[in-house]
Amino acid sequence: MTARLINDPAKFGKVGVLMGGAAAEREISINSGQQVLAGLLRKGVNAIAVDIKEDMILPIMNQDFDRVFNIIHGRGGEDGILQGVLESLKIPYTGSGVMASALSMDKLRTKLCWQGANLPTPSWMLLTSEQDVSSCADQLPFPVIVKPSLEGSSIGMSKANNISELLTAWETASNYQCDVYAESWVSGKEYTVAILNDQALPVIRLETPHAFYDYEAKYNASTTSYHCPCGLNNQQEQKIQELALHAAQLIGVKGWSRVDLFIDDQEQAQLIEINTVPGMTDHSLVPMAAKANGIDFDELVWRILETSFNKAEWT
Repeated sequence: MTARLINDPAKFGKVGVLMGGAAAEREISINSGQQVLAGLLRKGVNAIAVDIKEDMILPIMNQDFDRVFNIIHGRGGEDGILQGVLESLKIPYTGSGVMASALSMDKLRTKLCWQGANLPTPSWMLLTSEQDVSSCADQLPFPVIVKPSLEGSSIGMSKANNISELLTAWETASNYQCDVYAESWVSGKEYTVAILNDQALPVIRLETPHAFYDYEAKYNASTTSYHCPCGLNNQQEQKIQELALHAAQLIGVKGWSRVDLFIDDQEQAQLIEINTVPGMTDHSLVPMAAKANGIDFDELVWRILETSFNKAEWT
């Protein structure tokens, strides 16, 4: 990894650690935010917790923050809305800007961008009605996985093995007030690639006895296994890292992120999604990858905070 950009914690100034939000991932964000705050404080950074709820502006205004560490997952914090607020207030922030945040949060639009660039991603079909559900059963072989396009942490996702389960999965995902799509089920191994300042960290392979890496497997289960080294040889791992970097850069992602993908039974990579504000809990993947690269948690949050200096020349 490249050297630090900043060595004196005072150069960060007063830092607001924005956490919570009003979306489905609020509880996870609070957990992530408390751990990020503790890490920054241990490093001597003048950091203050800010619990964001429905109103994003008032908790930030008149605080005289020099910059913020955004750790709000999901809608509101990861989709370009908060980024637009911060840019309007001329407050530097960690991670990606408005456009990349909005695109990455929308898994369906991300896939369209990748498709346009000939990057590999599983086939899918937009589901807008019961008629689409019937058509999907003809066009995509079972099983499929059904997803609301604007939710993270596998919220609202279901595997469907037949038309009845597909209908139920569509109805479940439709509760999240966003586009719903069915995606071809990928048989193979699941991987994730954390990216920090345009450098890919060691690849992690995920293994769960659940049907897929769902909310329970991510945050609560003791049966989920994380393999780092991931089991790929050096050439294979480098290839996956390069693909993840390309996939993120294509969307305009900056600072830090995590790209999720599979390698299917035909040994072909299949891109799934990008997270621009990944989790930072004790179950989270970015800290695992950083640790494998010799970067402990406190140093990781320092390096992420440094990405706030990549915005317009406000500092």
